[in-house]
Amino acid sequence: MNLTIMGLKEHMKEEYTKWKKEKEVLGRVTLEHKRMYRVWTELGELLCEVSGKFSYQANSREDYPAVGDWVVIVPREEGKGTIIKLLPRFSKFSRKEAGHNTEEQIVAANVDTVFLVNALNEDLNLRRLERYLTLTWESGANPVILLTKADLCMNIEEKKAMVERVAFGVPVIVLSIVTHLGFDELHSHLVSGKTIALLGSSGVGKSTLTNYLVGYNKQEVQEIRSSDAKGRHTTTHRELILLPNHAILIDTPGMRELQLWNSQNGIHSSFADIERLALNCKFRNCTHKKEEGCAVNLALITGDLEAERLSSYNKLLRELAYLDRKQNKKAKVEEKKKWKMINKQMKNRQD
Repeated sequence: MNLTIMGLKEHMKEEYTKWKKEKEVLGRVTLEHKRMYRVWTELGELLCEVSGKFSYQANSREDYPAVGDWVVIVPREEGKGTIIKLLPRFSKFSRKEAGHNTEEQIVAANVDTVFLVNALNEDLNLRRLERYLTLTWESGANPVILLTKADLCMNIEEKKAMVERVAFGVPVIVLSIVTHLGFDELHSHLVSGKTIALLGSSGVGKSTLTNYLVGYNKQEVQEIRSSDAKGRHTTTHRELILLPNHAILIDTPGMRELQLWNSQNGIHSSFADIERLALNCKFRNCTHKKEEGCAVNLALITGDLEAERLSSYNKLLRELAYLDRKQNKKAKVEEKKKWKMINKQMKNRQD
């Protein structure tokens, strides 16, 4: 396998040469399942696990490989290998793990472009799209919004304009598999050696789009529920797929829950309109509620800013503040455990 086609960049080659010895090879993680990894290498596809030393030195989920990562491997017998090194990522799309745990879930790594897939039906949700944009900007990748199922929509231009109002400067492409609308524009983003992640809720057409781009039915496809236009999960895992034109696609399961993860910079990019308005407020610590001289409130009155968008911005800020408090609390607990272990080891040595 040609690793350049698989998305290998020059700075990664340089990083790899620092670690390469006689038996080690470079590879890219295509699929992860319970700490087992399928990895593309120049020797072919290897089934890998991390070494004991790797696992011992890993402090969090971020330290383990994810789909899209580049890793250094020691090949073993019968198409197997041991991962001994994770190369630095240039981008990383993460969210908070579903549930009550304050843990990071890495959805895809080393991605150049994120296709945010939304269906042009009753399930089109601008507030959810703002979340996806926030996490995408934070990841370091470039967002492109895909509006699918255009053949089922009667007011395409109206809905596209709604999306463009919350996605300043982000390309918005209207697609239909049935009529082939928008695919010339889409293909301009599918460049050989570039990695694209498909993200969106269940039922928006990610699997159908993947099958269309690959050229055969790789992913199972199900109809959405007619009762509420909600989708049903078809893709069950994240997987890296090589397209016929040598662009690389990461298909992902639909996300019903999308919580933020360390997304302060992403919020600045996604809500740049509100933050620009805030610069003109009379008071620097303006909360944009009832203060005199509030430029944000003035924009609400004149109709230059929608109340729902401001509410979404404030909600995401509160969510980030809550996450930060939980992370600080967890860090204090981990630090306490660390020093307790160190003191125990020192006491054992003295005995």
